[in-house]
Amino acid sequence: MGFSGHLVFARSERPLLEAPLFGSTGPGPRDDAHEWEPRPGGWQTLHLDQGIWEDEYLSALIVWTGAPACVADVSDSSIALVTGLDTNGHRWQAWLNLDNAAALLVEEPEDVDDVSVWMATPEFEEAIGHQRAELDAQVPADAEGALMWASAAGVQAAAHRPRVEELLRAQGTFVEELFDALLDELGFPETVHSAPQP
Repeated sequence: MGFSGHLVFARSERPLLEAPLFGSTGPGPRDDAHEWEPRPGGWQTLHLDQGIWEDEYLSALIVWTGAPACVADVSDSSIALVTGLDTNGHRWQAWLNLDNAAALLVEEPEDVDDVSVWMATPEFEEAIGHQRAELDAQVPADAEGALMWASAAGVQAAAHRPRVEELLRAQGTFVEELFDALLDELGFPETVHSAPQP
């Protein structure tokens, strides 16, 4: 079973766990938060094993850090919805592992009594194909939003839109690795050990 939780990425001179957000009213106990290897320039990633992430948490984190931030809502290491926000309130979202996202987002017909039976039908595969095509069509706009967000963070110099789009369309065994690779591709300074640390 893979990781389900949140990956929070932000810049601060202080440890992110010191943010009021991660106190008793935050998305989970501090014991369930792990820090990845930091990136140069104060960029940090928190690996939150459990808890609920409310939409306003990202805004609160940006107020505390004074810098753009993003969060990846991860399910079983196989799918993630990344939401980024900058200090001007501009927001972007992108799915990672689009095939898995399509399977999650496809709507089942109202007349289906047994979802497992429907999932074995050609109609289900067709529905996934349509959903996957919709997600794929959003990739250029998602990549543009990510690049604008990176620019607001002051690190876009190395980013190339075709490569960002390619990453947003990529399939990975562990979506955490895709998230880390996306941050690399957007131009954030890489860690010496870029693989996530447990």
